[in-house]
Amino acid sequence: MDPDRGQLYIGIERDEPIEPLLYDSATLTTHGVIVGMTGSGKTGLGFNILEESLLNRIPALILDPKGDMGNLLLLFPDHDPEEYEPWIDPAEAERKGLTVAELATKTAAERRDELADHGIDETRLARLRDQTDMTIYTPGSSTGVGLNVLGSMEAPDLDWAENAELIRDEIEALISSLLLLADIDSDPISGPEHILLSTIVETWWRQNKDLDLATLVGQIPKPPFRKLGVFDLDTFFPREKRTDLALKLNGLLASPAFSSWLEGEPLDIESMINGGDKTKCAIVYMAHLTDAERQFVATLILSKLVTWIRRQPGSSELRALAYLDEAVGYAPPTAEPPSKKPIMTILKQARAFGVGMILVTQNPVDLDHKAMSNSGTWVVGRLQTDNDKRRILDAMETTETDLDTLISDLEKRQFLLHVVKKKRPKVFKRRRAMSFRVGPLTRNQVALLMDGKKPVRATDGTGMDLVAEPEPDDDHQTLPVAPVVAEGVPVRYLDPAAPWARDIGADPTGTRFEPAAAVTVQLLYDDTRAGIHHNETYEAVVFPLDATVDPADVHKVDHDERDLTDDPPDFASYTTPEVKLQNKSFWTGLQSDIKGHLLANVALDVFHNPDLGIYSRVGETEEEFRARCASEAATRADAEMANLTARYKTRIERVKDQISTADARVGELEGEVSAKKQEEVMSGAGDLLGALLGGRKSSNPLGKAATRRAATRKAEARAEAAAERLTDKKAELVDLEAELAEALADIAATHDAMADNLESTSIGLERTDIRVAEVKLVWIPVG
Repeated sequence: MDPDRGQLYIGIERDEPIEPLLYDSATLTTHGVIVGMTGSGKTGLGFNILEESLLNRIPALILDPKGDMGNLLLLFPDHDPEEYEPWIDPAEAERKGLTVAELATKTAAERRDELADHGIDETRLARLRDQTDMTIYTPGSSTGVGLNVLGSMEAPDLDWAENAELIRDEIEALISSLLLLADIDSDPISGPEHILLSTIVETWWRQNKDLDLATLVGQIPKPPFRKLGVFDLDTFFPREKRTDLALKLNGLLASPAFSSWLEGEPLDIESMINGGDKTKCAIVYMAHLTDAERQFVATLILSKLVTWIRRQPGSSELRALAYLDEAVGYAPPTAEPPSKKPIMTILKQARAFGVGMILVTQNPVDLDHKAMSNSGTWVVGRLQTDNDKRRILDAMETTETDLDTLISDLEKRQFLLHVVKKKRPKVFKRRRAMSFRVGPLTRNQVALLMDGKKPVRATDGTGMDLVAEPEPDDDHQTLPVAPVVAEGVPVRYLDPAAPWARDIGADPTGTRFEPAAAVTVQLLYDDTRAGIHHNETYEAVVFPLDATVDPADVHKVDHDERDLTDDPPDFASYTTPEVKLQNKSFWTGLQSDIKGHLLANVALDVFHNPDLGIYSRVGETEEEFRARCASEAATRADAEMANLTARYKTRIERVKDQISTADARVGELEGEVSAKKQEEVMSGAGDLLGALLGGRKSSNPLGKAATRRAATRKAEARAEAAAERLTDKKAELVDLEAELAEALADIAATHDAMADNLESTSIGLERTDIRVAEVKLVWIPVG
């Protein structure tokens, strides 16, 4: 039986003829949960999945709390009884009335037949053995391959800007695990111990510097920062309590039993599961540890795994498999052990990177509901109670009676396979494991399996380890004591917590020191035209310290008395200076050079608005000065607009009066026209009637009508002239108002342009404006 690549042969659906159950390895990128009571066969099923994954060149990282998983190394393709014999239990042989050799022979024959029945021949066994490199790591013990979980807290090779949250999660897991091991209860959000230690680690890692536990403990009383949050360090976490914490952790370090945690190969996921010609399988054996120690190891390894995952390219195929046997207590539903966060992160994020996780447990209540719902594959074996079955069905978010019945009818070594993206589940029986399983391995058995994999210790012939001498540092000639300094020149040491330490290239963790000069300068910037009379005092730190002052080496810093200390740190060494610190003339010349540097290179830059004739104030930002210019321009524009509006107001009011008069005249004349027309009509009718009645002697009515019509036309002409004058005056008013509006807009635009006209100008120093108040030597840690 040799399925196609990517297909995992984990069981059989039907015995006769045998029908293998093949599972797509890529499905495991959505993770899996194996649930079943003791004796259900879930551990054997886990072996099947791991064996098939390794055959498919998929590396595995296995956390093994019980000690079962080391049996993966017991692969005997030839079924030679002599290979089985060391793993036969003499007590079992005695119960069966056989010698160990006889039981080994019987076992070898039975396994050959059983594996053959499941389609597994010697070739497949040999391929699994020969192409796989399996290592049993025993943290806290030298039984197997030791694992140095704390000796080097290596800074993650990740960009802080893009991965700050991820790195902080790793720091949280690291500190939570350490405090758990030291039996210190401190919450990651509010516990001062947790916050202090996390901040120290972050300070180092942000500089891409590796850390070790001894250095971490040594930094607790005097860490390289002065504030935690908004509070001063001593207010948030008093020095006495910090010292108590350091002593407690130092007691852990000093314990002979703890030394085993610092021995062995470094905790590096990449080297544990990648590299070399063979597919790697890293088994972390934890059977010898206490519950707290297991939690400590699991959290550290899983948090490192999360960081490793984020460094991988995306993949839809299964790139690696993480396996947690007996997951009870690591991601529970109601508690928050430190291991839970990295487990949940892997379940939520690892799919995109081609990494799958399998959680194995006896009882579904052992796992948080979110952990279960984030798993795309469920493998359910026999369960102890109906409550367990209901929890499984609830977690699957299904009420199908078929599933209920199928789970209830499962037999030993039978499982229900439920893949979320598949429509129907399958019932199958797990196949025989290719590895010979003898139960949880003892420490002696682990030692036997790992004999030859442990690194050989170099000794001096007396049993004492040989320690390689550090290579000499050829780039720096150092002295064990500080060089002599000219009389009268104070000597100080830079406090690593000084906020400007990094700006000048200091290494807060260094013990090798180089000299710098800190010159207290007092400057006067005086300019009557700009209205500036400004005094400034600061420290000009010259570093590196050479015979001549290079402007690039002069750093302006705000001095705080706490930035410099009088006491040299322990184990300090001093780089041989390139200048003669013992000569008074050097310091005198340095003061003169500093004055020359300040005179030539230092000025007070301010902003100037030539249109408005105003300057920015000292410390005023460009944005603030622009706002002030806009306000001043608006004030001036308002005044000019008010003057212009006042001048136009008289003219406008005069035209309005003329419009009112013209409007009245139009009304008057229109009334006259109306009256004339009415008179014309009435009089004309009367004249015509009188003429008809009076006969030939009466006056001529047509002549009278013409006279009245002429009068009406004159009245109409006067009314039209008055209306034209009214229209003209209204047009004149519109023109005046438009003219005013245009003029006001011009004023606004002009002053807006004035407000935007900014120039940068410098107010320089004269030699009399410079005073050197003090010069001192400061030793700077550089490495």
